[in-house]
Amino acid sequence: MNFTSDATVNGVRTRDFTVGDVPGVLWSGPEPGPLVLLGHGGGNDRHSPAMSGRAQRLVDGGFRAVSIDAPGHGGRPLTPVDERDRAIMARAMAAGEPLGDIVGRYNADIARRAVPEWRAVLDALDPGPVGYFGLNMGTAIGIPLIAAEPRIAAAVLGMFWPETVAATARTITVPIEFDLQWDDENIPREEGLALFDAFGSAEKSLHANSGRHKEVPRFEADSAVRFFARHLPVRPLSSAGPATVPQGSPTRGSRAIPQ
Repeated sequence: MNFTSDATVNGVRTRDFTVGDVPGVLWSGPEPGPLVLLGHGGGNDRHSPAMSGRAQRLVDGGFRAVSIDAPGHGGRPLTPVDERDRAIMARAMAAGEPLGDIVGRYNADIARRAVPEWRAVLDALDPGPVGYFGLNMGTAIGIPLIAAEPRIAAAVLGMFWPETVAATARTITVPIEFDLQWDDENIPREEGLALFDAFGSAEKSLHANSGRHKEVPRFEADSAVRFFARHLPVRPLSSAGPATVPQGSPTRGSRAIPQ
């Protein structure tokens, strides 16, 4: 792991790094804490507002957070498959056609490449247990990663089609918090519910909010911090006692954020 920058703002230390040719960013507070992997959505990257906002909340709760640019994102080179499937997706969106089959197939190829990259980052950073938090494409990558990686002990996922990932989801038994938008214009409600139902976890909770695909409430990020505090051991930040996330922790507003 090669760190390329280091800055601290509002109590959050932000360090960009590379592992091989994969760029990433690690956020941390004044003391070490459990690590949460942040998987970004399609078309975004490790520095997107959703990633930095979730990282701030996690660090405030006593965690560290890390994100890497998915293959074909954040300036990483595009493969012929990336170029082909993005063109197909753009045509389907312009025509108002269903996206599930196209996005599912394309994201499955991204996940095939991303899973070993995430595991290399984990090897460099933490022996575990760790958490995983990713929606949309972050879920498409997260499901095969969680299935392959025993160091991931809990995950927040959601907002994806079941066809390409449901079989793998059935093999996952770690605690799951699942976000779903009730009025999602891209993912039919019954398909989102089918993916939630597919997980083999004995403990899983469904967080369904009214609104469209990009209108996930900000307070779901705070719920994720509380979820990880229940399932990952948060080390003490000071002699004052262990770092916990109070149920009434500030939400910094409830406006929707990008995935």
